[in-house]
Amino acid sequence: MIRTGVLAVTVVALAACKNGRADERARPAAAARTTSPPGQLMPVALAALCLTRGARADAGGRLHVTEPTMRAVAPGSHGDAAALRFVFDGDSAERVALASGQVRRQLGLKLRAADGCNLIYVMWRLDPTPAIEVSTKINPGDRDHGDCGTRGYTKVNPVRSEAPPALAPGATHTLAAEIIGDELTARVDDRVVWRGRLDAAAGALTGPAGMRSDNLGFDVELLVAAADPASPRLAIPGCD
Repeated sequence: MIRTGVLAVTVVALAACKNGRADERARPAAAARTTSPPGQLMPVALAALCLTRGARADAGGRLHVTEPTMRAVAPGSHGDAAALRFVFDGDSAERVALASGQVRRQLGLKLRAADGCNLIYVMWRLDPTPAIEVSTKINPGDRDHGDCGTRGYTKVNPVRSEAPPALAPGATHTLAAEIIGDELTARVDDRVVWRGRLDAAAGALTGPAGMRSDNLGFDVELLVAAADPASPRLAIPGCD
């Protein structure tokens, strides 16, 4: 089970984002994974988040999200586990379509976020009905949206899944996900709602944890584990 901390501490080795652009690289598929399993999850200080989309608005130490598009990573974090602890406000005042043209209401986690073209998503989608969906985005050699656009998405089929609760304004929830071996497990409020296996391409990814949202408003805290000090550090241009 994923462990979450209760102290508002900053994860060691996380750094502030300078200009809001994160750009980490995927490790080649042939390289062996050397990182240890993630440790205890701790809240990331607001100043230590690298926001690539959205405003850095403070709500008592949590990120106050009102804009229709938010993207963030936690430099120096272990990419195999993360959690969102949030208070839901409702829909954002403005709605923005995805690059695919779809208009979605969703929030969720980024795992092994090598860059904008190579990562794993664990998303809590509201439409057409509440559901947890896991997908990978794999585009070897590409790094940002200008390179890959909407290419490379693959939905991961679960071996077990159930619907999360409907989100109502004022409700508080936690969405957590963890990868052990090739198995990904997602929980909502400590209840398993999704479990499935990742393919070899997803297994070759390495990168930090993060979060994203589309067309929703909420106050959120991202919880992560510090990366293994022995693992290679990925360069993140724009973040010290």
